[in-house]
This record gives sequence, structure tokens and C-alpha cells, in this order.
Amino acid sequence: MKKYFVCCLCAVMACGLTACGDKKKGVRDAAEYQTMVVSKKDMMLTQPYSARLTGRQIVEIRPQVTGNITRILTAEGKTVRKGQTLFIIDQTPFQAALEVAIANRQSAEAKLSTAKMNYDSQLKLKEGSVVSDFSVETTRHELLEAQAALVQAQAQEKNARWQLSCTEVKSPVDGVASMIPWHVGALVSSNISEPLVTVADDSQMYAYFSVTERAVINLIDRYGSTADFINKAPSIKLRLASGTEYPIEGRIDAVSGTVDAQTGAVTLRATFANPQHLLRDGGSATVLVPSDHKDCIVIPQEATYELQNRTFVYRVVDGKTKATAVTLFPQNNGKEYIVEEGLNVGDTIIAEGAGLLKDGIEIGGKKHERKNIH
Repeated sequence: MKKYFVCCLCAVMACGLTACGDKKKGVRDAAEYQTMVVSKKDMMLTQPYSARLTGRQIVEIRPQVTGNITRILTAEGKTVRKGQTLFIIDQTPFQAALEVAIANRQSAEAKLSTAKMNYDSQLKLKEGSVVSDFSVETTRHELLEAQAALVQAQAQEKNARWQLSCTEVKSPVDGVASMIPWHVGALVSSNISEPLVTVADDSQMYAYFSVTERAVINLIDRYGSTADFINKAPSIKLRLASGTEYPIEGRIDAVSGTVDAQTGAVTLRATFANPQHLLRDGGSATVLVPSDHKDCIVIPQEATYELQNRTFVYRVVDGKTKATAVTLFPQNNGKEYIVEEGLNVGDTIIAEGAGLLKDGIEIGGKKHERKNIH
């Protein structure tokens, strides 16, 4: 009997200690709820988009005449200037053709001079009734024919000069030369499959990137119009493929007027100065597009939880938790959300661990208020 009494006493004491421990644990949990009072602040969001880089001008340089390359006057990867001669094609046949054209033009000029003298002579003889009207008209027609022959000869000479000039293949733009797949002695023409060289004007680089139609509409609505968006939008940054940030900021200067029917995306273009030629045509990068949000409600992400594709927070109402659905701005900074609907300034919410709570929990004991830092 005594042993039974001792066992019961121990059991009662154990239960009492457990209950006491549980009670203390509940008080501690209640005291550890972090709350915050909802207020407004400004927030800058940055959205990354994959971008394709191209030079301001990309020119494939091809020959306009047929012939063998006799000289290559540039090197792969070198900077070239507008008007600089890059290749020379065998000039011998084109020089000869020009000389023939010059001779033909001079012959036509002589024939025209003769025809004019004959016509003037016929006119004087006609005044003395020495020749008939038929003779005068015949010489006039010969004069017209000589004039036409001279025009033709001049055109042929002009074409011959142009063809000779085309044997000196020049760069139409400033830029950087690509790899050169051709060598001295190669026969080239305007129909070659590969260009002699490609020159990329990379003094300024274009970064093309796509955003959703909804995102473009939100941006334009914020600024009023596409033109206002282009003129007033903040500068953007560029993250290179290496992960480093490009030191020069750029600006969005073009928005496509069409939506891609397959992807539903809109293409934007940003321009970046490239004085050190760090950016290369055909490269990839990430543009970081900022958006400034003024006077908005911002809450920590830990204050939210999702249920059935909806986002909720717990407001503290009369000392108890109450689940409240909220509408969030689509973009975030990875730590905070902008609340568009569902909360008002002055509301108190649970700032952390919302996913572990439920409706009706009493927020008792000492609460730790989390400050919404501006």
C-alpha cells in the first residue's frame, strides 16, 4: 500500500511539472510574436531581364565586283574607321576598262564637235538657198545622235570609274573588325556566302530584352505615356555574363509597338555607352530595371502565407490573430512585398512566422514590435 502511494505521488508530481512546463512554454511563445504597425514608405524595386547585346551598327562588308584579293589592309579584331580601305581586289582589268571608257568618251566628244560644225554649215548654206531642207534636217539628226553617243560614253566612263573604286573595299562605319575568313589570292564576288569581314560599331551598344505585356502596361500607366516613360524612366544597370556589374548606366530608348503573338512579350531596347569596348556584339547580359514606388504599404515576406493561390497576413484585432487576404504588387526585392489591397495604415500585423499561426490565437504577454524601416 505504501509503495502504491509513493508511485501515485510521483505521477502527480510529474504531471504537475509537465503542465507547468507547458504553461511556461505557451507564455514564451506568446511573448515571442513579433508584430508591426503598418505604415507607408517609398520603395525602389529592381527587376532583372535577360538581354541580348548588339552594336549600334553591324555591317557585313561584301565586294561589289568580281576578282582576286591582292591585299588585306586590316587585321582581325582591329579598330577601323569610316572610309578606311580594308581589302584591295585586282585592279588591272578595271583600270583597262576605265581607259577604254575614257577613249570612247573622247571619241564621242570629237564626233559631236564634227556633227555640230556640219549642222552650223548647213544652216548657213540654207540661208543662201544652196542646200535643201532635207540636208539640214539630216545634219541636225546627226548632231542629236552624236550628243546621245557622248552621254552614253560618259555613263560608261562613270561606271568604269565606279567599278575601279570598288576594288578598294572600304569600311562604311567606325567599328571593330570581325574574324576574316578570306585570304590573299581568293576569288571573290558579290555572291560570296560569307562577307569579307563584319564591322561592328560598338561605341554604343544596344541591349534588347523582353517583358510581359502587363509589365509594360504598368510602366506606361505609371508615367502616363510611352514617350513620357522613355523620357522620365530612371537609368538602368547592366550585369555582365561574368556576374560583375557594368560601370556605366544606360537608358531605355525604345519600346516595341507590337506584342509577340507566341510569347505575349514586348521588346524594349536600352542603350549603353561602350568607350572601353567591354561590351561585344552578340553577347548576353542582364538588365536591371528599377521602378520607384512612392508612398506604398510595405511588409516583410515572413508576414505572409499562401493558401489556395491567395496570400494572407494575420492582423491583430482585439488581441487575437485574424487572417486577412492581401493583394501584392507582382515584383518584390526578395525580402519585402508591396501591398496593393487588404491592409490600411495603422493596422497591426504579425511580422514573422505567419505560416505557423491560425485564426483566434491570443497575442498575450510581452510583444516585440518590428519596426518598418524607412
